[in-house]
Formats: sequence, structure tokens, C-alpha cells
Amino acid sequence: MPSSAVTLAFVAAVLLSLVTKLWLTTRQMRFVAGHRQQVPAAFSATVTPQAHARAADYTLAKGRFALFSTAFGTALWVGWTLLGGLDALNVALRDALLPRFGPMAYQLALLAGFSLIGALVELPLEWYGTFRIEQRFGFNRMTLRLWVADLAKGTLIGALIGLPLAALILWIMAASGGLWWLWAWGAWVAFNLVLLVLYPTWIAPLFNKFEPLADEPLKARVQALMQRCGFAAKGLFVMDGSRRSAHANAYFTGLGSAKRVVFFDTLLQRLTPGEVEAVLAHELGHFKHKHVLQRLVAIFALSLAGLALLGWLARQSGFYIGLGVAPNLAAPNDALALLLFMLALPPFLFFVAPVTAHFSRRHEFQADAYACAQADGRDLASALLKLHEDNAATLTPDPLYVRFYYSHPPASERLAALPP
Repeated sequence: MPSSAVTLAFVAAVLLSLVTKLWLTTRQMRFVAGHRQQVPAAFSATVTPQAHARAADYTLAKGRFALFSTAFGTALWVGWTLLGGLDALNVALRDALLPRFGPMAYQLALLAGFSLIGALVELPLEWYGTFRIEQRFGFNRMTLRLWVADLAKGTLIGALIGLPLAALILWIMAASGGLWWLWAWGAWVAFNLVLLVLYPTWIAPLFNKFEPLADEPLKARVQALMQRCGFAAKGLFVMDGSRRSAHANAYFTGLGSAKRVVFFDTLLQRLTPGEVEAVLAHELGHFKHKHVLQRLVAIFALSLAGLALLGWLARQSGFYIGLGVAPNLAAPNDALALLLFMLALPPFLFFVAPVTAHFSRRHEFQADAYACAQADGRDLASALLKLHEDNAATLTPDPLYVRFYYSHPPASERLAALPP
């Protein structure tokens, strides 16, 4: 594979994705700003002009931040690759660690060093998003101390889980010959399935408190709904989401018998029992239509294809040179190949976003229809309106931006599709 072809393809993908992202974001901002003063007729009786303007301002603030974040992220891509950032890090760690500690320690250090530097570089953006944008619009409830504690715990858990997994993948790459990617895929799938089982009871409680649902009438109502839908869960829990954010949500987590139903406390504070039932019925609709299973299968299939592609690229010297890295001559290139693939893939995958968003929105319509069959459609409609208002979601998004990015249909389309 000629290195010049790799460079040209990467540069073209980066530039095209950058221009497309900036264009879509500015379209969204212009469209929202142009409709800021007028509540759509379908919502004039339920949404105040003040709430509509606040949602527009929130969208515009996030849009301005997205413009900067997009440009910054693109600069990082180029800096790590074509400008030699990854190559410099690789040379420094290889020369310092390989002679004394061997190939595995050097490669794990390269993966860890890349992750740590990337996290530190992006930390100011995360801080600004939380303590400036979310704070300005009344959503952030985290203290700086809690934010730092979450960051420290997340880093520690990531190292405890990620380093052994990385070591296993690197060992497979070195020991399994040309079909290493197939064995690595099997290990990755097994890891994710185990994590789905362990996350609800071992990892999530490290960040949030989960209390059994204490509202007995609501509990009986939810259990009756789940029985009608043929759904079994290990428990019904309330999470202290208000400790970090004013945003509200409900979700299922876990796999098999480890599934849990989790309500944010902010959701229970805002919605009536009927509305909570309707929101839960919507989530049950995803399971009824096997959306969760379909997404898992799709992710696993795409990951298999990606690893197979990496298995071929890792043997091409042009893959390394074309992305600004000199391949090792006296050391394994497995960690380098993994990192380069992670850096090179996003600009190309960006153009798959409209396809995945389309199927996600279709799934949401199906789950809404199921919820209306199992609960009161009027409760679902009122719950959706409350959640849109509480989350300051704009009622007037740009249609093209919606088709490209939105995983959930906009409120106007979603409510119009509900049965009368």
C-alpha cells in the first residue's frame, strides 16, 4: 500500500468531515436562531415563549462550543498523526522502556501514555462544558470536588479494566498469527458481555447511589406494566442523578438476569405516575422489538469487520508511514497499529452517522407505538413535552441536522406520530 495514498485518503476524510461538521452546526444555529422568537403553533398552548427562547439559547451555546471542539479535535488528529505526535511518543517510550522492561511493558506504556495525554488535553473542554455551559443554563449540580473525584475514579477504573484487556489483546496479536484479529474479536466480545453483567452492581455504584424504589403505588404500577409486557428485572432503583445534573432520564442496564430498571430521581420529581409508566413502557418497547439485541449484534459485526481490516493494515508499512509514524524495526508494532487505527477511523466513520441515526429514530418511533399500546398515549405525550422543556431541547432544529445527527426524532415529529 503506497504511503502517499494513505496520506491522501486520510487528509481528504479529515477535511471533508471537518467542513461537513462545521456546515451542519452553523446551519443548525442559524435555523434555531431564526425561530427563537416564535413558538411553533403545535406547541403554543403547552410551551411558553420564555421556555422556547431558553431552549434556543442553550442550543446556540452548545453549537458555538461544538464549532470550537470540532476544530480542536481535528487539530489533535493531525497533530498525533501527520505532525508526528504519536511518532515522537513512540520513540521516547520505546527507547526508554524496551531495553529494560521488554516489549509488553513498552506497548502498554504507549497505550497508557497516549490515553493519558489525550485525556489531559481534552480536560479543559470537559470542564468548560460542565462548569460554564451546563452551569449557565442551570443543569450542572456538580461541585468541582465531585468532578475531580469522578475523574480520579474513572481514571483508576479505566486503568484497572483497560490495561489487562490491552495486555490480552497485545498478547493475542503477537501469538495468534495472521488470524489474530478473529481471536481478539472473541476476547473483546466476551469482555463486553461480562462488563454488561458486572457494570450495574460493581461499577455504577462507585459513582452514584442506587436506592430501591420506595414509592409503593408507583412500584406496583411499574411491576404490573412489566408483567403485562413479559419483562423481568432484578430490581427497580432510583439513582441520585440530581447530585450531578438537572437532566432527567430512565434506563435499563445489565444483561440477562442482571437487568435493572433505573429511574433518575429528577425524573420521578417531575413526572406523574402515569407519565413515568409511559416512559418505562417506551423503554420496554426497545426490548420488545429487540432493538438492544440488534444494536449489540451490529456493534459486534462492525467491530469484527474493523479488526479484520486492521489485521491487513497492520502488515502494510505504508499504513504507518502514510499516517506520520515510522514503524518499529526491532520492536513489535501492535500497539502502534491499534493507536493509528483508532486515530484514522473516526473521519471515515463520520459519514456513516446518518445511517445509524436513521435506524435509531425508527426504533424510537416503534418504541413509542409500543408504549401507547401498553400505557396511556396522552401520558407519553405530556412526559415527552416535560422532558423536552426540562432538558431545554429545541423544538425547531434544522431538518438536515436532524437527519444527520439526531438519534431521537424531534418533538414535533415524535408527537405527531403518536396515536390519537
